[in-house]
Amino acid sequence: MLPFILYKDLGATPFQIALLITLKPLVAIFSMYWSYGIRERADRLRSNIVWATVLSYIPFLFVPFAANTWYLIAASGLFMLFNRGVIPAWMELLKSNVSENKRKRVFSWGSTFCYLGGGGFPFLIGWLLDGYFHVWVWLYPATALLGMLAIVFQWGLKTDSTEEKKDEIPTETWQHVVKPWHHAWTLIRRRRDFARFQWGFMFGGAGLMIMQPALPMFFVDNLKVSYTEIAVALTLCKGIGFALASPAWASWMNRIDIYRFSATVTTLAALFPVALVLVKFSMVYLFLAYIAYGIMQAGSELSWNLSGTMFAKNEDSSIFTGINVVMVGIRGCIAPPLGSLLCAPLGAEAVLLLGGGLCLAGTASLIYSRHKALATA
Repeated sequence: MLPFILYKDLGATPFQIALLITLKPLVAIFSMYWSYGIRERADRLRSNIVWATVLSYIPFLFVPFAANTWYLIAASGLFMLFNRGVIPAWMELLKSNVSENKRKRVFSWGSTFCYLGGGGFPFLIGWLLDGYFHVWVWLYPATALLGMLAIVFQWGLKTDSTEEKKDEIPTETWQHVVKPWHHAWTLIRRRRDFARFQWGFMFGGAGLMIMQPALPMFFVDNLKVSYTEIAVALTLCKGIGFALASPAWASWMNRIDIYRFSATVTTLAALFPVALVLVKFSMVYLFLAYIAYGIMQAGSELSWNLSGTMFAKNEDSSIFTGINVVMVGIRGCIAPPLGSLLCAPLGAEAVLLLGGGLCLAGTASLIYSRHKALATA
C-alpha cells in the first residue's frame, strides 16, 4: 500500500515512487553482509533472526513524528534489507531442524499462511484508509509492534549452540566489504552445478522483472481495467493460485530434481504474459493469468528458498542461499530499468512477451544444466 499512500497523501514524485520500487531488488545486494555473519556459525542463527526483526520494524514506530516521503522510503528500504538478509538464517535453521522429506511441506504451508495473510490484510484495513484521513500514520507503528511480537517465538528457536565457533573476523574495513563476495565467487567457481542453476534462474527472474514496468501501462492504456479488477487479480486470484498449488509443489519437489522442478516454474512464468495478451478478448483471462501466476510463484518460492539447502547437502547452506538473494539484487538493477526503457519504442505488450521469452530461455538453460548434471554424476 505504501506507493499509493506516498502518491495520494504525501504527493510523492514519479522519481520517488520509482526509487521505492527499485529499492526492493537493490537492497538484496547489500543483504549479503547481514547474512555473512552466520557462515558456519549455527550459534548465531537465532540472534541474526531476532535482531533483523527488531531493526526492520523500529523505524516504523516513529512514522507519526516523521511522516514524510523520504523517511518512509528509507524505512521501507531498511525493512526490505533485513527481510532479505535474514532468509539464509531461516533456511539454515530449517535445514538443521527439519528432515529433507518434511522440509518442503513445512516451508510450503508456512509460506502459504504468510502469503494469504499478506494478501488479505489490505482488504481488512482498506475501509480504515478510505474512511479516516491519514490513519496510516498510526497504522504503521501499530502493525510494527504486532510484527515485533514475533521475537517472543523467535527467541525459542532451537539452534546448535555447541557447534565449534570458527571465527574469521576481518580486521580491515576493506575485508568487511570484499570477503563476502570472495567467498561467494569461490563457491560459484567450485560448484559448477550451482552456477548453472543460477544462470537458469537468472533468465527466468529477469523475464518476470522486465515485465513489471510494462504492467501498469498495459493495464491502463491497453486493457483499461478498473482498480477493483486489478486488486482482485493481484491479491485474491494470485493468493488462491498460491494456496492451492503450494502443497502440491512441495510433494512434487520430493520426487524430482531441482533443475526439472525449476524448469517447470519458468515455463509457467512464460505463459503469464500470453494470458495477459488474451485479456483483450475476455476479462476472464486476467483472473486466469493471476491464478496461474500464483501457482507459478508457489513453486518459485520453494525453488528459490530451498535450492540453497539442496545444493549444500552437508555443507553450511547460508552462503548458497545468500547467493540466491544477491542474484535477485543484481538482476533487479538491470531488468526493471531495461523494461521501462523498452516500453516507449516497443510498447507494453511487446515488453511482456519479451519477458516471456526470457522465461523460456531460463527453461532451456535449466534443462541443459540437468543434462550436464546427469552426465557428470
